[in-house]
Amino acid sequence: MEQWMRSVLLSLAKNRAANRWAKRYGLRLGARRFVAGETIDEAIRAVAQLNRQGMAATLDHLGEFVGDEREARQAADACVTALTAIHQAQVDSTLSVKLTQLGLDIDRELCLENMRRILGHARDLGIRVTIDMEDHPRCQATLDLFDILRAEYDNVGTVIQAYLYRSLDDVLRLAADGVHLRIVKGAYKEPPEVAYPEKADVDANYIKLMEAQLLSPGFTAVATHDERIIEHAKRFIAEHGVARDRYEFQMLYGIRTQLQQQLVREGYPLRLYVPYGNDWYGYFMRRLAERPANVWFVLRGALR
Repeated sequence: MEQWMRSVLLSLAKNRAANRWAKRYGLRLGARRFVAGETIDEAIRAVAQLNRQGMAATLDHLGEFVGDEREARQAADACVTALTAIHQAQVDSTLSVKLTQLGLDIDRELCLENMRRILGHARDLGIRVTIDMEDHPRCQATLDLFDILRAEYDNVGTVIQAYLYRSLDDVLRLAADGVHLRIVKGAYKEPPEVAYPEKADVDANYIKLMEAQLLSPGFTAVATHDERIIEHAKRFIAEHGVARDRYEFQMLYGIRTQLQQQLVREGYPLRLYVPYGNDWYGYFMRRLAERPANVWFVLRGALR
C-alpha cells in the first residue's frame, strides 16, 4: 500500500493541473511544514531563526521544468535577489538551484547564461551555489554543464543521487578533482533500468558514495535523515580524521527537527535545505512521497 501511494504521489508531483489547483489554496494545504514561505523575506527570517539555533542553511527558490525563456530569466532574477538578500541580512546561507528552472529543457546556452549570471553574483558576495540533481534523463546534461561551470567558478558544487546505478562512477570521477558534492538518496520516480528499486541497495550505495567523497580532497555534504547512515558517517569521520571544515550534515527544513537539534548539540556542522516561493507543489509532493504517512497530517490540516 505504501509503495503504491508513493508512486501515486510522485506521479502527481509532475501533474500541471494538480499544481494549479494546489496553488489556489496556497500553503494552507500543509506545505508550510516543509516550505519556509512564499517570499524571500519570509525565507530570510526562517534562515535567521535557524542560525540562532546553530544551523546554517541553503535557500532554494522553488520551481522546475519551466517552459519558456521568460520564466527561466525570471527564475534567474529570483536567484540573484536571494543572493543579495542573504548578503544584506548577513545570514549563514548558501543557494541551491535547479537547472530546469533556469532553462535546461529550453536551450542549453540560455541555461548557461543564467547560471553564469548567478555564479558571478554569488562569487562577488562570497556565497556558494549548489546545482541540484533532478530526474535521471537530465543527469548527464546537468553534469556536463557542471563541468563547464566549475572550470570557470570556484563557488559551485552539485548533487549525486545514491539510487542511480551510475553514481559511484560519477563520484569517483568528481572526487578526484576535489569538487563540492552533496550526497542524497534521490527523490524522483525512476525506472529499474537506471535506479536501484530496493531501499537496502540504495542505502548500501549511499554509504559507498559518502565514504569515497569523504576520503577525497573535496567537501562532502552528507544529506540524509537516516539515523543508521548518520551514525555510520560519524564513525567513519572519526576513524579517518576528516576535518570539520571538509564535511557537514544536511537535512530538509521541517523534517526530523529533534534529530537536527541533537546533531547541533553534539557539535556537528549542520545545514538545512530551506525552500521558499509560490511554485512549491512538486517539492511538497516529493516530501509526501518520501513518507506517505505525512499525507494524513496534510489531510487533517486541510480539514481544519
